[in-house]
Amino acid sequence: MTASRVVVAGAGLAGLAAARRLADDGFDVTVFERRDGVGGRVRSRRADGFVFDRGFQVLFTAYPAARRELDLDALDLRAFSPGAVVCRGDRRSVLADPFRDPRSLVESALNTEVTAMDKLRTVRLRAELTSKTVEDVFSGPDATIEQYLAARGFSERYVDRFVRPFYGGITLDRRLETSKRVFEFTFKMLSEGRTVVPASGMGAVAEQLANGATAAGATVVTETPVERVDAEDGAATVAVPGETVDADAVVVAADPAASRELTGVDAIPTEGKGCVTQYFGVPPGHPLANTDRIHLNAAGDVPTTVAPLSGVAPEYAPGDRGLVAATAVGRREESDGDLATLAREAVAEWYPAASVGDFELLCTDRVDFAQFAQPPGVHDGLPDVRAPDGPVYLAGDYTHDSSINGALESGATAADAVAADLR
Repeated sequence: MTASRVVVAGAGLAGLAAARRLADDGFDVTVFERRDGVGGRVRSRRADGFVFDRGFQVLFTAYPAARRELDLDALDLRAFSPGAVVCRGDRRSVLADPFRDPRSLVESALNTEVTAMDKLRTVRLRAELTSKTVEDVFSGPDATIEQYLAARGFSERYVDRFVRPFYGGITLDRRLETSKRVFEFTFKMLSEGRTVVPASGMGAVAEQLANGATAAGATVVTETPVERVDAEDGAATVAVPGETVDADAVVVAADPAASRELTGVDAIPTEGKGCVTQYFGVPPGHPLANTDRIHLNAAGDVPTTVAPLSGVAPEYAPGDRGLVAATAVGRREESDGDLATLAREAVAEWYPAASVGDFELLCTDRVDFAQFAQPPGVHDGLPDVRAPDGPVYLAGDYTHDSSINGALESGATAADAVAADLR
């Protein structure tokens, strides 16, 4: 009996997760990807001994879908220390979760950037959210993060000095107008697992999924965009340059704008949040080359966060250099040079004894669409994977939530829907 043929449009995390599941289930799977490599928004490139991810990204090991869909041990993960260094002028102080990092207990307790009551409220919030299921987090009434924190009694000082730079960096929204569900979900993930990067870069996540899909029998074709998807009488056709491919089912796993155009599903969100990440090379003796905590800018928004990548994963840099990623939230109008100057000035205030001249700009990533916008209530209106007409399915974080977990969950859900319908 001939296996049913499934075409997947897009080789991002969602498409690759769907392709691997379907190939494992015995379907004849072909993935078409318009770029010259896999990964979509989760890619890495290498130059001069450095690893540059496409913008600063991390993986939370507590993601339910990551634990299910990925071989985390095989990714050779490197972990950031929990919490962060709050930086304001020449003052630096550690604020961390003492349950996950007992060594930070004294430092965090003595941190004067936030009040004792805010620390107590954080402990209570941790206990509450770790007892919630993910389904509970994404259900019920919604509000902005700012409204949520105010209702729980957190002070403006705590919000301004810690939450805006930290969760603003996660949600790409320092104004904290994002759904409180995103805050609760990420807080829960941070409390239950580690924040990591693979030793060879975040692109290793996509490479593992692609290798698993091809090992199961799927074919991945790059530099081949899907131009049109047609569905009629229980079958579908996919147009790629110079060819029309017949399929029993199509999984559309392109970016949100392309997915909406290919399927006509207007519920796919296409308003995005952006950021700019600049990578700097530093000497091995620079303070930011020898730490494993994310630094938060509590005094300004450029940069929002500074991540000492080689301090966490030495494999990200050659032996004679360190690598630091400075990220500013939003679509910045400043030039690359001006942003680099602002980053150097901030770091010079934090570490006045370090040489700013050694902070060498290596490259700049301007990511205009890093996440889809997630205002309160957005998750209630996201499209189902079966939203398109005919045997056409959606796979993308825009069916779940804007995260690596959302992409992996969506790919798995789409694959399960295809398998159920074809059988």
